[in-house]
Amino acid sequence: MNYLDRISVNPKVMMGKPVVKGTRITVEAILEELAAGKTKEDLLHAFPGLDEDAILAALAFAADALKGEKVYPLAL
Repeated sequence: MNYLDRISVNPKVMMGKPVVKGTRITVEAILEELAAGKTKEDLLHAFPGLDEDAILAALAFAADALKGEKVYPLAL
C-alpha cells in the first residue's frame, strides 16, 4: 500500500498537518492514541472515519518521516 493514497497534507486542512484523506483525523492523533495504549479496535470505534488501512497508512507515513529529510507533495 502506498500511504500517500490514504494520507494528505493540505495547508487548508488542520493547518497543514498530515490527515487521513477525506477526514480531519491527523496522523498525530492516531499515533498519540496508539502510544497511549489504545488498540486498533479502540481507534476504529472512536473515529468512525477510520479503517484499518488508514491506521496502517498513518504508521507508514510516520515511519517514512523519521527516515530523514523528505519532501511531501501538498494538495492545492
